[in-house]
Amino acid sequence: MIQKIKENPFLRFLVLASSSYLIWYWLYNKVISPMTDLNRLVIDNLIELSSFTLKALGYQLIPEPPAADQIRTVGIDGTYGLWIGDPCNGITLFALFTLFIFWYPGPWKKKMWFIPFGLISIHLINVLRIVALCIIVTYDYAYLDFNHNYTFTIVVNGYMFLLWIIWATKFSDVSLKRDKN
Repeated sequence: MIQKIKENPFLRFLVLASSSYLIWYWLYNKVISPMTDLNRLVIDNLIELSSFTLKALGYQLIPEPPAADQIRTVGIDGTYGLWIGDPCNGITLFALFTLFIFWYPGPWKKKMWFIPFGLISIHLINVLRIVALCIIVTYDYAYLDFNHNYTFTIVVNGYMFLLWIIWATKFSDVSLKRDKN
């Protein structure tokens, strides 16, 4: 079985990517999340970029309370705003994307720029998601759950899938063409 995995690039990719994700998942939940400020740093950046974008679009934001550094909320004045939880900060997507590109065959020189490009662009897509959700809440709070749980989950995950397809078809060493025999 091990020989079969070594000989088959696709099986090797699946085993390495899956096992790496399981290790990362354990480390994230047992070490990184409880013992570091990574979640908070990413959420603070999402709030900052979303606030900047909303202001640039002409929206007045919810006034910041005295202890604003402890708040995970961003929103347009006159609404309850959005609370950004750890599962919505994109870190899991960063890991999935990075591990896919890392283990999928391809030149390291291209991986060294494609991974940061992907991480930054996924983060910016998440910012646009938060901005759109803030605007949706302004018009009708009832639409928040559906758009949060379905529309933007499909958009963000679809974007990440598109990046994977671009990697596999444009930058990878693997030929995806089938023999005509």
